[in-house]
Amino acid sequence: MSESSVERSDPSAGPSIVLVEPQLGENIGMVARAMANFGLTDLRLVNPRDGWPSEKARAAASRADHVIDAVRLFDRLENAIADRNFVLATTARPRDSFKPVRGPEQAAADLRARVAAGQGTAILFGRERWGLNNEEVGLADEIVTFPVDPSFASLNIAQAVLLMSYAFQAAGKAGDTAPRFSAPEAPPATKDDLFRLFQHLESSLERAGYFFPEAKREVMTQNLRTMLTKANFSEPEIHTLRGVIKAFDYEARRARVDHEAGGTDRHPEGEA
Repeated sequence: MSESSVERSDPSAGPSIVLVEPQLGENIGMVARAMANFGLTDLRLVNPRDGWPSEKARAAASRADHVIDAVRLFDRLENAIADRNFVLATTARPRDSFKPVRGPEQAAADLRARVAAGQGTAILFGRERWGLNNEEVGLADEIVTFPVDPSFASLNIAQAVLLMSYAFQAAGKAGDTAPRFSAPEAPPATKDDLFRLFQHLESSLERAGYFFPEAKREVMTQNLRTMLTKANFSEPEIHTLRGVIKAFDYEARRARVDHEAGGTDRHPEGEA
């Protein structure tokens, strides 16, 4: 199936992702999965080597079926982007072109603005082995490239799509890239809790003979208190630490009792 033209898709859905002559169905599926992770749905294929539809693509999409089911096929790149107002071409290589070159963040912010203005946008991705040719890059308005290590600049196609999809979503959050969930915050410990921890720990260390020589006791105590204060412990963390100290104290007492009893192994009632 091929299309010489395409009905306009909803620009507010984000940029169209256009794969030019992708080779493996598995890679197309992983692209669909990456798009679905960040809310993009318009995937367009130009002459996929192994044809379409592809069960390998569907399997690799990991339930991103809504993207796979909506894939549109084209015989020419010009047809795939005919309804778009603005097109970016991705490339890792310098080109003999005077087109503006953007990083992913800057390019994504510009895409966001264009989408908000009602423009249809697209991002072009080339073949797995050698990307886009110069003629294909020439059809785009601007170039986007990734700040990868120049000694190993190769990204697979799904990685490249994932980076641009994430950048597009992040650009729509006005700088808010916080995780979508977070651990509940524990209440901070009161100073009284902290002082009780000092007292408990120092008493335990005193029994263990830690403060030696005596002349250094004050410095050693202050060092301990400074470390514990800087940690900004929560209330549950203080309780946990005191439980740890209590367990060490118990073992130390039991060792003393065993020693005084001539090495007889004793356990508190109910302990195995």
